Amino acid sequence: MDERDIVIIGGGPAGYVAAIHASHLGAKVAVVEKDKLGGTCLNRGCIPTKALARSVEVLLEARTANDFGIEASNVKASFSKIMARKNDVVGQLVSSVEQLMKGNKIRVCRGAGRILSPHLVKVNDEEIATRKVVIASGSQSTPLPVPGGDLPGVLTTDDILELTELPESLVVIGGSYVGVEFACIFNALGTKVTIVKRRPLRLEPIDEEIGRRFAQSLPGQGIEVRIGAAVKAIKSKGPVLRVVWDTPEGEQTVDGQMVLMATGRAPYSGCLGLSELGIQTERGAIKVNEYLETNVKDVYAVGDVLGKHMLAHVASYEGEIAVENALGHPRRADYRAVPSCIFAQPEIAGVGITEKEASDSKIPHKVSKFPFRACGRAVALGETTGMVKMICSADDGKVLGMHIMGPHASDLIAEGTLAVRLGLTAKDIAHTIHAHPTLAEAVRETAMGQLEGAIHFLRV
Repeated sequence: MDERDIVIIGGGPAGYVAAIHASHLGAKVAVVEKDKLGGTCLNRGCIPTKALARSVEVLLEARTANDFGIEASNVKASFSKIMARKNDVVGQLVSSVEQLMKGNKIRVCRGAGRILSPHLVKVNDEEIATRKVVIASGSQSTPLPVPGGDLPGVLTTDDILELTELPESLVVIGGSYVGVEFACIFNALGTKVTIVKRRPLRLEPIDEEIGRRFAQSLPGQGIEVRIGAAVKAIKSKGPVLRVVWDTPEGEQTVDGQMVLMATGRAPYSGCLGLSELGIQTERGAIKVNEYLETNVKDVYAVGDVLGKHMLAHVASYEGEIAVENALGHPRRADYRAVPSCIFAQPEIAGVGITEKEASDSKIPHKVSKFPFRACGRAVALGETTGMVKMICSADDGKVLGMHIMGPHASDLIAEGTLAVRLGLTAKDIAHTIHAHPTLAEAVRETAMGQLEGAIHFLRV
C-alpha cells in the first residue's frame, strides 16, 4: 500500500498549490484529481476567460489605432482563432502544472477520491494510507432551476467556453462578475448582449459607487441591462430562446440566440464520504476553524468547497495554510485583505471595506478619489475612464479599503492589498516614491488626497 504524509483531494488552485508547498516543506504528497490538473480556474474559469479578454483588448486597441497615428483598416475578429488561442494558453499552463507535479515528486492519482478514514483514501480500486487529508474538491455551476433551463442553447459558464461559432445575440442571466466578464467579451466581438438581473448591478464586494458607475457605462458599450427580472422560464421561439419574467406591469421577455446561466457556483463535496466520517457541512460547504481544520482530526478543507471566498487566489492561500498546519507549523487564515478583480471593460478591482460599509458600521473615515483622466500615463495610453478610491480611518489614517475602476486595476490593487494587510496609512503610500509616468501614481495621488491634497487634481 502506498503511504503518504498528505493526500490532497482536488488538483485545482487550492490542491496543486497545497501539494507543491507541502513538498517544499519536505512532505511526501499525493494529489487525487478526476479531471484535469488546474481545476475550474485553469481549465474553465480564470485563465480561459482572461485569454479571451486579452483578445478583446487587442481588438479594441486595433479599432482605435488611427487615434494613435497607426493606420489600420478592415480590423475584424476571427472567433475560431480566438478560441484556438484560448485553448493553447490553457494547454500550456496545464502542461506547466503537470511538470511542476513531476519536478516536486508529487504523485498524481487520476480518479475520484473517497475518504474511508482520516488516514485512508480510496482512488478507483487503490487505497492510499496517509497521515493527513486536505479536501480541495472545488465547486460546480448552479444553473437556475426554471422550466426550459435544459433547452439547447442554454449554456453554463463551462459550455460557453466551448462554442465554435459566435452567437448573434446572448442573454446573460445573473449579474455576477463572471456574467459581466462574458457580457463584455461577447459584446466586443459583435454579439448583441442583454443582462437580466433581479436586483441592480452592484458587483459586490466592490465599492457601491464604483459598481454603480460601471453599471452606468454598460449601455454606452452596447450592453442592455434589464433589472427586476426574476426569471421564471426559458422558452424556445423558433430560432431564438425567450427569457420570461413577471413584473408589476405584467410579463416581460427578452430574446437571444443563446442564454448564459451566470447564476453562481456551489461547493462540490458529494461522493467524498463526508457524512460517513461525520464531517460537518452546511448546504454542502465544509465547516472549518481558523486553521482550516474540519471537526474531524487530521482532515482539512480549503478553497471553493468552503463556500466562502470563491476566488482562486484565496483557494491557493488556504491550500498553503492548511498544509503548514498539517505539518506542524501553526498558522491562522487571515481574510482582512482579500482582493477582488473583474476583468471587464474597464477593469475593476477592490480590497477592504467599502464606503457604505464604513458608514453603516459608523467607522470614522475619510474618502479620497483620483480620476485616471488626471494621470499622465493613463492619458498617454488613451485609457482615462475610471478612478482610484481610498477609504481611510479618520483616527489614524490607516487604509481600510481601496477600490479601482480603470486601466490595469487588477495589477494596481496589489498596493492596496498590501496596505490593508499591513495596516499602512495614506501617509505611508504618499511618502513612498512612485515611478513616473505610471498608473501607480494614481494610487499615490489618491493617498495624497487623504492628506493636503492631490498634486494633479484640483480639489473643489
